[in-house]
Amino acid sequence: MFLNRLYPLPLKTNRLKDCLMASLIVFALLFFLQPFGFNTYGGNKLLVSAVFGIITFTCQAFFEYVVIDLLTRHIKRWTILVHALTIITMVLFIGVCNFLYFAYISGAPLRFKYLMGFIYSAFAFGAIITSALMAWNYNVYLRNKMEELLDKNTEEQKDIVVAIHDQTVRGKDLEIKLNDFLYAEAQKNNVRVCYMKDGEAESKEIRSTLTSILNDLPYKNVFQCHRSFLVNVNNITAAKGNSNGYQLQVGNCKESIPVSRTYVPKLKAFIG
Repeated sequence: MFLNRLYPLPLKTNRLKDCLMASLIVFALLFFLQPFGFNTYGGNKLLVSAVFGIITFTCQAFFEYVVIDLLTRHIKRWTILVHALTIITMVLFIGVCNFLYFAYISGAPLRFKYLMGFIYSAFAFGAIITSALMAWNYNVYLRNKMEELLDKNTEEQKDIVVAIHDQTVRGKDLEIKLNDFLYAEAQKNNVRVCYMKDGEAESKEIRSTLTSILNDLPYKNVFQCHRSFLVNVNNITAAKGNSNGYQLQVGNCKESIPVSRTYVPKLKAFIG
């Protein structure tokens, strides 16, 4: 389940940046847009907007540095769901604190409907911002996680030339440098081999199987990542995760190479 996937906790220095960013957004929204009737306020709008920003910063910092640290001591698996629930609670807390300050400066009564209005406003702005930040952080985490797995040994293999055998009677073997091999894709009874030649990606279809090509390329960095694909992990330039596993970019190929969910644990064990 997607919500049960691990979610990366940001570094403490990055948490401080998140707090500062949230407080600046609140300040800017109030001072420049003046929503919720704030334009009718007769006092010092700059000062009041700044205080709302400071309250937001303080509340978020309290959650980031105190609440989350306490929770991580008791929750061994920090997932997307746990983080989302924590953020929802934090937004509620920020909304309540800002409402109390609003009631103080405006003299408004502490009524439940006013409180709910503040909480609704906090979610209206906070949900969009925090959802975007969570999605961004998670994608960065997946990309970094994949990059950590890649133990590249390109320099060691720069002089290795391999022969990929064509199994037809008059077939001509494909001889290329190992570092130029990008990926191979099974297509019915043939395999399409993609490789670099003169700085450009080329492909050749030969009569073979993925198993045979693995035998022709007995190197750790050549890995089966899908039932129909082999990939040279040394040539992976980008990786992103989705519900089915990973999508890899290899060399300057336009095609994305899938890593199916079945092969993700094996890939981690193989090159981790």
